[in-house]
Amino acid sequence: MPQIIFLPHEEICPEGAVIEAEPGTTICDAALQNGVEIEHACEKSCACTTCHVIIREGLDSLVEAEEEEDDLLDKAWGLEPESRLSCQAVMANEDLVVEIPKYTINMVSESH
Repeated sequence: MPQIIFLPHEEICPEGAVIEAEPGTTICDAALQNGVEIEHACEKSCACTTCHVIIREGLDSLVEAEEEEDDLLDKAWGLEPESRLSCQAVMANEDLVVEIPKYTINMVSESH
């Protein structure tokens, strides 16, 4: 089973994290199922950018981003060419190295 290696994030996972993820699962779902509390203000409906992540390794293995995701990413803080919305990035069979940006643009605060 492929792994997602989360680089250390000051608040969400200070030590970093390594989790297993079923192919076909989104990065966000895999993270949340394994205690990595990625923000997701729109409840994973591709309507915000709070779950923005940067794929440091394995980007080419992910299902390609659709236009709606690309349009939203333009609004994400710290956008990079390797940026994806974790609620839309679907795992394949390769390991990923993921960085959660330090900040998000979160206009809605929800309790999870």
